[in-house]
Amino acid sequence: MKSTTRNSETPILDVKGLNVEFWVGGEWVTAARDINYTVMPGEVLAIVGESGSGKSVSSMTLLGLLPKNGRTSGSAKLNGVEMIGASQSTLRKARGNNIAVIFQEPMTALNPVFTIGFQICEALRVHNPTMLPQDARARALELLTLVEMPDPEKAFNSYPHQLSGGQRQRAMIAQSLSCDPDMLIADEPTTALDVTIQAEILELLRNLHARLNSAIVIITHDMGVVADLATNVIVMKQGDIVERGEVREIFHNPQHEYTKKLLDSVPHLGRGEATGKAAVEYDMEPMLALENVTLEYPKHGRVPAFKAIDNASFTIHPGEIVGLVGESGSGKTTIARAAVGLLPVAGGSMKLNGIELNGISRSDMAKLRKDIGIVFQDPGSSLNPRWPIGESIAEPLNLAGGFTKEQISKRVEELLDQVELPRSFRNRYPNELSGGQRQRIGIARALALEPKILVADEPTSALDVSVQKRVLELLLEIQQRLGFAVLFVTHDLALVDEIANRVVVLNHGKIVEQGATDQILRKPQDPYTKRLVMAVPVPDPDEQVARRQARTASINLEEVAKAQAAAESAKPAADEPASE
Repeated sequence: MKSTTRNSETPILDVKGLNVEFWVGGEWVTAARDINYTVMPGEVLAIVGESGSGKSVSSMTLLGLLPKNGRTSGSAKLNGVEMIGASQSTLRKARGNNIAVIFQEPMTALNPVFTIGFQICEALRVHNPTMLPQDARARALELLTLVEMPDPEKAFNSYPHQLSGGQRQRAMIAQSLSCDPDMLIADEPTTALDVTIQAEILELLRNLHARLNSAIVIITHDMGVVADLATNVIVMKQGDIVERGEVREIFHNPQHEYTKKLLDSVPHLGRGEATGKAAVEYDMEPMLALENVTLEYPKHGRVPAFKAIDNASFTIHPGEIVGLVGESGSGKTTIARAAVGLLPVAGGSMKLNGIELNGISRSDMAKLRKDIGIVFQDPGSSLNPRWPIGESIAEPLNLAGGFTKEQISKRVEELLDQVELPRSFRNRYPNELSGGQRQRIGIARALALEPKILVADEPTSALDVSVQKRVLELLLEIQQRLGFAVLFVTHDLALVDEIANRVVVLNHGKIVEQGATDQILRKPQDPYTKRLVMAVPVPDPDEQVARRQARTASINLEEVAKAQAAAESAKPAADEPASE
């Protein structure tokens, strides 16, 4: 492997006058304009901005990864070598060896038909043709150990689908580090991860950065991640750099209005009490009531039945928003599926508007569904791409029956008004709308039959922070006006802090804690809840440092307690003689 000693006074990357354009609809459209910046050894540069700001395309240009309809101009020198207009041999030599990418979604970036070990070894041997297979294997295991993979040997022989999301991201980081690159480009590396896994990956990147002195360019719209990891920040808007500076300067004294707007849009855990939440009358009959509920996925072929939820009890009242939180696999979506009748109740009682769902017939469930609205996580895949928006919004009305064409048309226009979209949008198709606009359509469709309860499953996780803020404000505004209950399924505790009246915390199918939002998020009692709260990055560099230190101290105390408990259990009982 090459030496990791680098000249700290010479830029690893020097970008000057970089422009990126795409041929769209018979004309060249600018995606990035006159981009200038340098990246020094050991620097962590965050490039932030909303979707379409040009942050990703300007970085992918450095590796020659633009689609065929793209073109570039300007200069980008990597260790003094020009990358703009470089030959394929130059690019191949640089990729992985001098510059590597950690992509947003490892499941699509890793080859599903090859093991993790094979893919890491392949990267090693491409850049080191004389490396022996056994040496590549040893180096791959060393890299998997470096990124703190729980069981490196097992992961080496595993396929991507056999690993969790956090483990796949670690495997991708290991592959990216295989040739000791001078610079890493991390493109939204933690967006799809739970907060605890996100905290672990950020800690891993921080440790690797300190150990290897590699430069990191992190592309993100998560200002909490920026506060946690970055040393310098570039803010992009519609292809232009509108502000740049040291991370504390950007957070504490932003100059550009767009930067101020971005920071203002970020939910900040600990400040949710300032948001006006609807008052709830808890003496009313609950809209959704779970009592000792068990939910199971039935046996499928050789796969045995799996108990996803065990003995869960909580309620949601009219006009109340309850946040259902926990990591992936905790059972959040399972409860949401059961609440809308997509999964049978295996045990206990689940009542929707006073009607028992355990054992309910299909016909009765079909009648009850008019009282339920659903907002899905990905509005793009939940809308029929072949239908105009108006038809998608009208679908629940058509399925319910009893409405004339005129009534349906009028209701569609009313719903578009409610979600603040022009009525002319009813004739557009989903691909003609932005992500935020599609999510507004999803909300409009969910409200078509004036439901008494809305189930929102990660409804804003795919949106930029400013769009997310406006969609949530809109949802809250409609909810407080119409008074329906909301089951808000998410792993984002900062969002829950802003909008929820109460919080239910799930861990491996069991409710470990529930109560008022202020109580759960400010004074958590269960160790799992404490760990979740401490893992949430906040958009303040100084506060984030303090939280990270507290989290590390807490983890160390837990490890000490576990070691002490293990030592105690290993001691012979007082009435037993010690073994010779």
